Amino acid sequence: MNSYDIARGLHILAVIAWMAGLLFLPRLYAYDAEQADKPEPLKTEMRTLLRAWQGRLLKIILNPAAALSLIFGTWLIHLDVQMRGPEFLAQPWMVVKLLGVVLLFGWHGFLSAERKRILAGTSVRTSRFWRMTNEIPFLLAIVMVLSVTTEWTF
Repeated sequence: MNSYDIARGLHILAVIAWMAGLLFLPRLYAYDAEQADKPEPLKTEMRTLLRAWQGRLLKIILNPAAALSLIFGTWLIHLDVQMRGPEFLAQPWMVVKLLGVVLLFGWHGFLSAERKRILAGTSVRTSRFWRMTNEIPFLLAIVMVLSVTTEWTF
């Protein structure tokens, strides 16, 4: 076993945890939005529970997994630069992968900001919005994984 294999394995594990959170948090937001029409005290009780889960998911899983994904991904790039040289960073497949990383971090930031709006009572997002956008991280992951595993070029 070499350091590249260790970095790759740790990166994959961190990304799995991050993706799980990115896929689950919008579902919690959808459930939260659905509480608007519920009668009291059920509405308040459910929102309190859902918002606690949202906070825990962000704090315990999403944020640490995103940081570890970035750390291990950077380690992989460093090792790849040592093996291949920096030219591989300009390959179309790698540019697509890095663009996907930027988009995933953007989505993560959007979800974090939306939680603040939910807590402040200023969120305008509907359950339907969250259900329709729930698969964004998975669609990005498909493109990113296929790019990295095939290393396609023009």
